Amino acid sequence: MFGLFKKKTEKEKLQEQYEKLSKEAYLLSSTNRKMSDQKTFEANKIMDQLEKLS
Repeated sequence: MFGLFKKKTEKEKLQEQYEKLSKEAYLLSSTNRKMSDQKTFEANKIMDQLEKLS
């Protein structure tokens, strides 16, 4: 309850985006390889941003 109004940090937001894109890439890998590669590329760009923040 105390974390109800707590805002997410930039690092938490990027981590969520990375996880979402990785999951989408995995699901697309069996049906559309090109889209899967695009999602993986986007996820890697976000991971680079996360590494810069650390």
